[in-house]
Amino acid sequence: MIKKIMVPVAFSKYSQGILEYAQGLAAPLDAELLIVNVISERDMEAVNKISSFGYKVDSESYVATIKMERRKQLGELTEKLTLPDDKVSFSFLIGDPTDELLRCVIEEHVDLVVMGIKNKEIKHIFAGSVAERMFRRCPVPVLSYRGDDIAQRLHKHIEKYVIDH
Repeated sequence: MIKKIMVPVAFSKYSQGILEYAQGLAAPLDAELLIVNVISERDMEAVNKISSFGYKVDSESYVATIKMERRKQLGELTEKLTLPDDKVSFSFLIGDPTDELLRCVIEEHVDLVVMGIKNKEIKHIFAGSVAERMFRRCPVPVLSYRGDDIAQRLHKHIEKYVIDH
């Protein structure tokens, strides 16, 4: 039984569609929607490097600013959701995106992950991406969301590939 659905959000143009799709799954199941955003450790390393050159920036201020900006974005993304407030929660994580998402799956007892893909070329659709690593390593099902434009683009790529081969 699916009781908790995790939706990693990277604030791409597909984030709204991913959230609405996940909500469509959660509502009839009476499942909770856990929306997660990961502040990448690479970003933190960059801030620390800049700080080491004497610039007045520190990782705590950076994280606070990023969280504030992303909370606003999350508010805009979730204002159209119709799930009850007690069925939607948010979490900000810091670290390697895949590692943090997998840790969250375990710690939060997630039953399903709904996420998007970013790559545009069919041959690189999963290569090196967080989605690919989640598909390989996640202990629960991972559902890959496709917006209409992605689906059409993939359809065209597959048709071309079939014709060429």
